[in-house]
This record gives sequence, C-alpha cells and structure tokens, in this order.
Amino acid sequence: MPRSAFHFKLQLFITFLTFILSQSSCSSCPINVWPKPRTFSWPNPQANPLSPSFQIISPSHFYLSKAISHYLNLINTEHHLPLVRPFVNFSSSSPPLRALRITVYDLVTPLQHGVNETYTLTIPSSGGTASLAAQTAWGAIWGLETFSQLVWGSPSRVAAGVYLLDKPLFPHRGLVLDTSRNYYGVEDIKRTIMAMGANKMNVFHWHITDSHSFPLVIPSEPELSSKGSYGSEMVYTPDDVKEIVEFGLSHGVRVVPEIDSPGHTGSWAEAYPEIVTCANMFWWPAGSDSLDKLAAEPGTGHLNPLNPKTYEVLKNVIADVVKLFPEPFYHGGADEIIPGCWKADPAIQSFLSNGGTLSQALETFVNSTFPFIVSLNRTVVYWEDVFLDDLIKVNSSCLPPEHTILQTWNNGPNNTKKLVDAGYRVIVSSAEFYYLDCGHGDFVGNNSRYNQPPGSDPGNGGSWCGPFKTWETIYNYDITYGLSEEEAKLVLGGEVALWSEQADPTVLDSRLWPRSSAMAEALWSGNKDEKGVKRYAEATDRLNEWRYRMVRRGIAAEPIQPLWCVRNPGMCNTVHPI
Repeated sequence: MPRSAFHFKLQLFITFLTFILSQSSCSSCPINVWPKPRTFSWPNPQANPLSPSFQIISPSHFYLSKAISHYLNLINTEHHLPLVRPFVNFSSSSPPLRALRITVYDLVTPLQHGVNETYTLTIPSSGGTASLAAQTAWGAIWGLETFSQLVWGSPSRVAAGVYLLDKPLFPHRGLVLDTSRNYYGVEDIKRTIMAMGANKMNVFHWHITDSHSFPLVIPSEPELSSKGSYGSEMVYTPDDVKEIVEFGLSHGVRVVPEIDSPGHTGSWAEAYPEIVTCANMFWWPAGSDSLDKLAAEPGTGHLNPLNPKTYEVLKNVIADVVKLFPEPFYHGGADEIIPGCWKADPAIQSFLSNGGTLSQALETFVNSTFPFIVSLNRTVVYWEDVFLDDLIKVNSSCLPPEHTILQTWNNGPNNTKKLVDAGYRVIVSSAEFYYLDCGHGDFVGNNSRYNQPPGSDPGNGGSWCGPFKTWETIYNYDITYGLSEEEAKLVLGGEVALWSEQADPTVLDSRLWPRSSAMAEALWSGNKDEKGVKRYAEATDRLNEWRYRMVRRGIAAEPIQPLWCVRNPGMCNTVHPI
C-alpha cells in the first residue's frame, strides 16, 4: 500500500479515536502516566495479568529495536508497587495480555527537530494483543514508555480497557548539562539521558566546554583537551561521544553540542595562549568596580576576534564537532562577552582607539564563523546575549532568522517577547524558572555577603539567581506568557539547565529530578486542566508517585514531600492563598 494511503488510514484512525476519547477522559486515574497524556480514556478501570511470555512485535528499525529491548526488560523486571494502592478491578483468572503490536507508518525519518511524535495506544479489556501506532519510530518510543508505566505489581498486571492518544505541545523539551566546570562520566550522562527519555524529554543540550576545562577530544586539535582538560581521565573521546549519541537515539533523545565562544574559552589558552585574551588573569582585580571585571565569575578568557589564528583553530573545532554529532543544531554559545577581557588585549585596545567598538569586534567574530557553521548544514543556536546584551551585541543582519535560533535565559517572558518580535525562533531557559543550580548560594570564596550582622537581609542567600526553583515554580511557568498565538508559534520549547559550579556526579540526579519532570509535563501536555485551571495541586500526588518510580528505576531523584503526604493524597496541600 502506498505511504499516502497509510497516512490517510492513520489520520482516519486518529480522528475516530479522538472522538472516542473525548467522550470519556481519565482525569484522575488509579494508575498515572508521567508526563500526563494529552487524552487518556480508562472508563472502567481494570487490570489484566501480563503474560509471562509477553512479547513486543514491531517492524525492523535499528533504534526502535534497541528501545524495545530496554522496555521489554523493564516491563518484565520492574514490578513497580505503587505507594497508594490503585483501585482497579483485577482477577488473576482474567485473560492475560500476551503481546504489544507496534505499527509505524514512517520508518525513514530521522530524529530531528519537529519530527512527528504522535502515538496512539489501545490495551483491550479482553487480553490478547495491545496496539501501539505511531507515525514515526520516535513516537513509538514514547508509546513504549507510556505502556511501561501502565504495568505494575508482582506478578505483573497491566491496565486494560485503555484508549490513549498522545502528542507533545512543544517539539523541543530539553535539559542543559555543563560538563566543563565539573566533569561527569559517560555513565552519568547516559543515566541522565535514560531519565530524560522516561520523561519524554527529547533534547540533551551538552554544554561541553567552558573556561574551566576543555574535556572534548577534537581529532584535528588534540592539544585543546590534552592541555585544557582536568586530566586524561576526564575527557570525552570520539568513541565516548558516539556511545552517548547512539544511546540518546535509542531513548528518543537528540544530543545537541555546545562549544561556547568567543566568551567562556579560557581553557583554550592552555593549548593556544595567543588566541585567548585575559586568560588566567584574576577575574575581578582588586580596587576595581563590577564594571571592570574580566569575567562574570572566576575563570577568565575570551577568544580574540581580531586574530586570524582564532578562526583557523575554531573552524577545525567546529568541523570536527559536526562530524562527531549528527544533530542538525549546533550551539555556538556567544553569551557573556565581558568588556574588560577584550579590553585587556593590546590589539583590541588599538582597534578601539581607532574608532572600533566591541560590538563591531563581536560582529567580526560572528561574520567569520556563522556562515561556516551554516555551510555545514547546521542551524545555529546562540544564547540571547548575542542579540540582546546591553553593551556588546550584533545587528540582526548578522543573524538571519532562517538559520538562527536564540535561547533566552534573562528577564523571563520579557526577553522571549523581544526575540519573537524580531522574528527569531526561541528556546526558553529563563533563569527565574528553569535554572536548577540556583538557590545554593555563591561559590566564590572570601565572600563578604556571608559576613553580615545577624538580622541583615540575606539577599537570596547570595545567589544571583536565587531562590531555589521548586518543582511547582517550574511546573507553573508558561513559556509563551504574553505572546499572541502567532508569536507563540516561534517558541520551540524550553530547557532546564544545570550549571556545574556546585554540582558534580554526586548530586546530579537530585538536582535534576524530579524538578525536570515538572517542565517535561508542562511542555508535553500543559500545566492546566480541561477547564484551563492550573493543575499543580493534582500534579503533586502524581509527581510523588512518579518520583518514587524513578528511584526504583535507578534515578536518585529527591523527594518533594514526606512519605506521609504520599500515603495521604491531598492532605499536604493548602486551601489558602499564601
């Protein structure tokens, strides 16, 4: 049958199923799925035994087959025991579910931004075979995750009489991890990606390098990592990258590399001191005010935009990174250009004395690198600073919107609005809501803010982005707030971020989870109920249960409430405005 016929059949099936589901939606199910599906019908909650010989039948697809192996093992071994006993009709003599049959209509489309992630899942009450249908393999992977969450108990049982249609609100649901300030092993990264897949998050934004270390082995520029990393045991080889990228694909997660430049590049000076300004200088010289800092935090160094050698090295790096990462997005950073660092260089001083500006220096850098990245068939992602910074920024003519995505992290919805008004696609990482490292104080030593008389204003504990971002803060953030319907279409989605000044593998899981899960659901199915009311009260009990299940799956997610609250649903909420 021609593919168009398959598409037509799928559309008819979805339309029919949508009608059925609209008649009976499961707003409070005895077994829940996280993130909450867009439409979920379970009119008569019952469960059937899962056959000991349960199997998954699917078409041949390399990454889907890997996902099936993962989920089949999980389904057969997890034996999740819910903290609150689900009230469902169950009889061990009911006909068992023997198989899940997967139908995929497009087995060719690769995992990329905007790929169709829609899936439908039907688990009959009569046992036998359940059906999972998806347009692409990537939607099928999400359907497998959903199915796995509908299996529980020992011996295993599965929700029956379930009809489900699901797809995300936003195509970009990501997580930023900084592996430069502190190093994370390959297994730590893979565990993070596995947890992302379980939460239907699909973009691992890997902030690989920064001023503090250069852990990525670049084949054409090996001294960048051999001299700029924390040590030979704290690098990522091409084989490591391939392992991580392949692992991501088998969990429905794209790996987007970020090589931050021209700022945040002090580690490059270990191999190429001639191309880095203010390298290894003290970040805030004594006797100077804050405007004379050489870096936003300890760890100085910017690539010199006036040195031709800079572009020789950087283009080698970009070319190798593109080879290592098949992902169509390339993140170039371009944030936090500190005037004092560039002004510390004699060549830049001369440029300025002859009438040049630091914004012109940045334009020279962008114009020398942006077209090269685009020529490698990549869409360029930059942090918002390159366009919105108060002091150093480029003109929009340097950043054609058709090849540019800007990622916002300051001033919440206000900066999102500025970017979409300029015609740019936007990824939202507003620090006020999505920065998971915030709220732990400042890492700078000899800090007088912590030597104040009792009773002094603590000022968010000395953290520039404090206070701590609770899961409810994250869940309730509307990333298209204040935008028109047309403007909102330019918002691709969002990313939570873990910057690693005060994080490493010992706290990785607890800093990320389950707070990242909160964003995952808000971007998948929204944070409001069918009446348009924020549903964070109802989500509390579900997130408690999901956090517990993640822990059982090997993710050391932190608790959000005492166990008593979990065992007494709703009793730990407040009914008064605070």
